[in-house]
Amino acid sequence: MLDVLDVTVPVFLIIGAGYLAVWRGLFSQSQVDGLMVFTQRFAIPCLLFLAVSTLDLAAGFDWRLLTAYYSGSLVCFLAGILGALWWLRRGAEDAVAVGFAAMFANTVLLGLPIAERAFGAASLQPNYAIIALHAASCYLIGTATMEAVRAGGSGLTGGVVAVARSMSRNSLMLGVAAGLAVNLSGLPLPGAAQEAVSLIARAALPAALFGLGGVLVQYRPEGDARGIALVCAIALILHPAWAWGMGHALALDQGQIRAAVLTAAMAPGVNAYLFAAMHGRAVRISASSVLIGTAISVLTVSGWLLVLR
Repeated sequence: MLDVLDVTVPVFLIIGAGYLAVWRGLFSQSQVDGLMVFTQRFAIPCLLFLAVSTLDLAAGFDWRLLTAYYSGSLVCFLAGILGALWWLRRGAEDAVAVGFAAMFANTVLLGLPIAERAFGAASLQPNYAIIALHAASCYLIGTATMEAVRAGGSGLTGGVVAVARSMSRNSLMLGVAAGLAVNLSGLPLPGAAQEAVSLIARAALPAALFGLGGVLVQYRPEGDARGIALVCAIALILHPAWAWGMGHALALDQGQIRAAVLTAAMAPGVNAYLFAAMHGRAVRISASSVLIGTAISVLTVSGWLLVLR
């Protein structure tokens, strides 16, 4: 157990340091915002670009791996919606926002550093394959469903168009797309450019973890305890359990099962709050689920790592 905590605790200590620094006024909210702009618009796209540009596409984008993870995403989305409708007695639009929070795992800021510490940088190929499709697929499902609900079932096309427009301007997706272009073309980057991109990419995860802690100061837990419990239970237990079962049913190898389960075990990402705020639905549940889910995941992720040993 102690060696598992050696994997998870340093990651959460960096998050805690960012939280404490902002909470005590040692680092301002505007400075955190600037740090997150650097990580999300520059450093993490560079990290994803480097990973995807050298990814073995045939092995990485294994349909069984993607099925194990993303079938779980759909199950969690539906579970969140049904739980919000039947248990929380919320309206349909609130239910979609709750479902999105349950589905959208923090695959990059938490998933990558924990997976790297647990299993090594060489093991991350399947993680990157999952991440390459994550934001686009989750936003497509969530936005299309929200638009369909608001339009009484006739807004699906508008939702798809809105997601496509948003993803075309998303820095993470642009990093993935550029990496795919280099990968498929077979043209290597000039040495100096490769090294420059690598230098920026090395700063991505520690800076993003510190910034995530600072961002979480804004998300104070407020009410809606049952809704928060619903989202956290689905995100931290149901999703990785589904990925574990599907991974074995589809005969994934050990590395793929580890990637699918550990990525699924991550707490709800900040995008869960952004989606709720964008649509003005279930904002308190989503914001508090990001904060509380991140804190609880110190224990739940450690438990899943024990399962995956």
